[in-house]
Amino acid sequence: MLTLVTFFPVLGAIILLSLKAIKKESDLLVKQLAVGFSAVTFVLSLGLLFQFDKSLGGLQLVDKADWIPSWNISYYLGIDGLSILMVLLTTFISMLAILSSWSAIKEQVKQYYVFMLLLEAGMLGVFLAQDLFLFYIFWEFTLIPMYFLIGIWGGQERIYASIKFFLYTMAGSLLMLLAILYMGITNETFSLPALIAGRSAFADVQNWLFVGFAIAFAIKVPIFPFHSWLPDAHTQAPTAGSIILAGVLLKMGTYGFLRFNLPLFPEASVHYAPTIAVLAIIGIIYGAIVSFPQKDVKKLVAYSSISHLGFVMLGIFSLTEAGLQGAILQGVNHGLSTGALFFLVGVIYEQRHTRMMSDFGGLWKAMPIFAVLSLIVTLSSMGLPGLNGFVGEFTILLGSMGSHALGDHAWIYTAFATTGVILAAVYLLWMYQNVFMGPLDKEENKKLRDMNGRELTIMLAFLLFIFWIGIAPAAYFALMDSTVAKMVADIVSAGALAMP
Repeated sequence: MLTLVTFFPVLGAIILLSLKAIKKESDLLVKQLAVGFSAVTFVLSLGLLFQFDKSLGGLQLVDKADWIPSWNISYYLGIDGLSILMVLLTTFISMLAILSSWSAIKEQVKQYYVFMLLLEAGMLGVFLAQDLFLFYIFWEFTLIPMYFLIGIWGGQERIYASIKFFLYTMAGSLLMLLAILYMGITNETFSLPALIAGRSAFADVQNWLFVGFAIAFAIKVPIFPFHSWLPDAHTQAPTAGSIILAGVLLKMGTYGFLRFNLPLFPEASVHYAPTIAVLAIIGIIYGAIVSFPQKDVKKLVAYSSISHLGFVMLGIFSLTEAGLQGAILQGVNHGLSTGALFFLVGVIYEQRHTRMMSDFGGLWKAMPIFAVLSLIVTLSSMGLPGLNGFVGEFTILLGSMGSHALGDHAWIYTAFATTGVILAAVYLLWMYQNVFMGPLDKEENKKLRDMNGRELTIMLAFLLFIFWIGIAPAAYFALMDSTVAKMVADIVSAGALAMP
């Protein structure tokens, strides 16, 4: 089942490639096939949810086969409470991103949708791979479709942004590759469960190995000061590229810390927890402060991602059950809220071909439905109670407040992090006021149409989960309870963390 979900988008890409040379009248067929394959992938991932037993803390629905026996490398996929929500988020966001491209992409349509489907398959592989060699292949593979999506269909400085994105993430990953090779050779296996069980073999160098993995994941998140590629990539990417970048690709970094750093290097995780928590808090405050003076709406949303993902990192390195659960859920929340914000920016950009706040004002009068939906998503991104962002941020702050890993003064970390919530309200409401409030005094804005049926469908899909998680998050926490409890107990049993 996991293999089917992972490679079904690849089947779609192969079928699109096999279509004869595209003429304009057959662009419609390409779009329909791409949307169809992404929708079926989402339905298949819901099938995983129905088969998933939330009472089990370990891997489920495992697909395993020998791949390169001489190197003890296997094809090994598995799912647990850390990855189930990430898989569902990936298939959901990918489906909406592909649908959002319907009218935006007019050149090289077939190639665009092939890259989108391949990117989806790569991301799913990252979240499901349980063999480090297989994981690394999926991890690096995701760079290729994203590189072309930004470089071909992006904005005016797309080549610069795509090369910067590729080089940053590729360079960081090489240190992780060295760490993977060291562990694989030391333990004569690349299987993640086997490496966790035999982690004593590399315990004396685990601080170095931790850093190797951490730099690769820190660049992907991105944690301050590894963030400088993000605003360029976001701003230059096509709308769907930004949605997937914010919605899923950045979560690969936070997922990597959860999946590899914490269980493989428990003592190093505790050792470095205060340092990473400080970097996370700097990111929270820095991202918010830099968002405020932005004149380009898309750049503002891009910098806000640095701030929001700082909360996720603080939750992970609180090393508490509440913190870890909040971090996983906030990853999903950020994907929904920021993905929706990028989609809304794309809707307005398609009509006006500008993202400068100074070119707008008074849009509430011209586009009332668009304005109301934008307000809900803006409040969600701020963390308003009753919407998804509040649940994740509250749980993270709860976890960090009682964190043993952060020492006796954990409350100081929490206090500084809380300022990020206030700052988020400042820059997001400032953005909303500039774009939607005031007089409708520009002629170009008076002619704008409100949202059409396709755009409304996409937004309502986002809003369904924004409200659901905000009002009734228990079902989401239940999916990860057992796995997170097992992970925290494992870190305690390793003697790395003293907890009651």
